[in-house]
Amino acid sequence: MILKPTEKCNFKCTFCSSTDIAEDSNDIVELPDIKRFLQRFPQTDTIIINGGDPLMMPVSYYWEMIEILDELDMPHTSISLTTNLWPFYKKPQMWLELFKHPRVGVATSFQYGNKRLKGDYTPFTEEEFWAVSDLMLELVGYRPSFISVIDETNVDDVVKTVRLAKAMDVECKINYTNASGPVIQTRKGTMGSEDQHFLVADMYKAYLAVWREGLAPWEYSTKQMLQVLAKGSDACPLSRNCDSGIRTMQPNGGYYSCGSFGDDREYPIDFNEEMEGEMKLPLQVYELQSLKKDCFFCPMFSICNGCKKSIRDAKKTGRVEEHCRKMKALAPEIIEANGLTGQLIPTPYVDESNDELKLFDVT
Repeated sequence: MILKPTEKCNFKCTFCSSTDIAEDSNDIVELPDIKRFLQRFPQTDTIIINGGDPLMMPVSYYWEMIEILDELDMPHTSISLTTNLWPFYKKPQMWLELFKHPRVGVATSFQYGNKRLKGDYTPFTEEEFWAVSDLMLELVGYRPSFISVIDETNVDDVVKTVRLAKAMDVECKINYTNASGPVIQTRKGTMGSEDQHFLVADMYKAYLAVWREGLAPWEYSTKQMLQVLAKGSDACPLSRNCDSGIRTMQPNGGYYSCGSFGDDREYPIDFNEEMEGEMKLPLQVYELQSLKKDCFFCPMFSICNGCKKSIRDAKKTGRVEEHCRKMKALAPEIIEANGLTGQLIPTPYVDESNDELKLFDVT
C-alpha cells in the first residue's frame, strides 16, 4: 500500500506532483478505511507513507495504525515513512519512539538545485541534509536512504548525488520528474510538474554515467538497469503488472493503483467495489501497453515500456519519437551493462510518427 494520509507539507518544492489530491487540505485518509483495506488484502507486507509529508500528521495516527496491524495479526507488515524529516530535526523527541519501533523504517529526500524548498522558500541545502542525517544516525541508529527528483535543471548533478549517497554509505533512488500535478501559484512561485515531463531516455543516460563511474551499488535504479534485460524486473518503475500488487490511498477517498496516476486522478478504482469484490486491474488497457508497435520487437522493451505512467506521459506530451531515437543510441551500452553484448542486438529506429498509435486518447 502507498498511503498519502495528508496533502499538507512543510516544504514548498516546486516540482511537487501532489498539488491536486484533496478538495480540502484538512482531508486525511481515515484509519477505518486503512483497516478495511488490510482486512481485504492481509498479504500486504509494506505500507509506504508519503504525501504531503507524513510528519504533518499527529504521531498518534501511526501508533493507531500499528495497533491495527497488531489487532489483525500481521506481524511482518512494515511501515515505511518517506519524509523530508524537518519536523524530526526540529523536535526529535516527538518522533523518536515511533522511529525506533521495529515495524517502522524511514527514508528521506534530497537533491541539488533550487527546487527543494523549505517552508520559508529557501533551498534545502546539502549542509542541512547532512545535519538531519547525522541526527538520525545519532538518535535512531542509522542514516536513511533518500530519493532525488531529477529534471532538466539538475540532471547534471546525478553523479554528484550518488557520490553523496556513497559518502553517507546509503542507497539513493534517482527518480525522473513525472508529468503530474497541476501547476498552482504559491507566495513565491509555482508548484506542480504536469508540464515538466522528463524523458526516460535522458534518465537512462544519467544511469549509465553512474554505472561507468562504479557507483551503481549506491543507486537503486541503476542496479535495476543492470539486470532488467537478463532477468526482468518486478520493481517499480519496471513492473508491467504493477496494478496487481500496488494500491494507493489518498485523502478524500481517492483510491488508485499507481501513486503517480493518483496525482493525476486518472484510472481510479472504486474503493467500496474492490473491498467487496474482485481485485481490479485498471492499467491493463490497450493504450498503456506500449509506446509504439516497434517496441514489441525491441530489446529495450522492458525498460521503455516498464512503467505505464511513462508511456502515458510520453504520449500525452508528444515525445515518443524523441525518446525512442535517444534510447536506440543508448541501447548498445545498456546491453553491455547487462553483460549481454553479442547476445542481444539493438533494432534500428523506426519512425512511427504518422502511425495511428499516436492518436490514443490517454486522458
